[in-house]
Amino acid sequence: MTVHSEIVELFGYRSGKPNIADKSSPTSVGIADSLFDQLGVTRDSDEPGQTLGSRFEEAVRQMLRDEIPAWDPDHRFEIGSETITAFAQYAHLARLSQVIAEADPQGVIRSEIGTDYLIKPDVTVGLRSSGDVPFLHAAISCKWTIRSDRVQNIRHEGVVLTRHRRGRQPHVVTVTAEPLPSRLAAIARGTGEVDCVYHPALTELHSAVVDEGVHPEIDTIDELIGQDRLRPLSALPEVLALY
Repeated sequence: MTVHSEIVELFGYRSGKPNIADKSSPTSVGIADSLFDQLGVTRDSDEPGQTLGSRFEEAVRQMLRDEIPAWDPDHRFEIGSETITAFAQYAHLARLSQVIAEADPQGVIRSEIGTDYLIKPDVTVGLRSSGDVPFLHAAISCKWTIRSDRVQNIRHEGVVLTRHRRGRQPHVVTVTAEPLPSRLAAIARGTGEVDCVYHPALTELHSAVVDEGVHPEIDTIDELIGQDRLRPLSALPEVLALY
């Protein structure tokens, strides 16, 4: 099993159903049940989704702190959750906000222009070189599961990171424990807002989808994996270290 132990510890049953499943979808519940069976998950979990989401983000951060240095011990990676203005490609956005605030204390200009470019990714990977300001090497959106509003948030972050950068594009990826391939496809297919979607238990998920036997979902997960739009989370440290 290649699933990070801190993530497995988050899996559990809430009211008899897997806490990654959409309880109103029999297919989602069936796939998640099979995935949990493969991982030996039996515990009950009464944690609300918001708490699970926060713990999921921290588990991803810790995994990257543990594993990236093994792939690249020569560079200094800083893994946290910072607003993008803390990084070299986006530092000008902080200066822009300061200028607007000084020129318009009543906030009229800020209201008209908006500040939706001041995003704070769930996980940031900075790369420190000789300068004082680190380079944003990767921005990672962590979603415990996928719903339509979360897809829009992910796309918005990807657009901001692309449109407002000065310098090379950072890696822009999504990590999710969502069990339903059709929902994974909602962000994985995309139009370039994210590089790739990573799943913490992809091998088990694929087996669970096949076991459930719903052919549209089987076709979808095979497509996403075959097109390299969906990868196992265990591959992410190597990608970030070497590319």
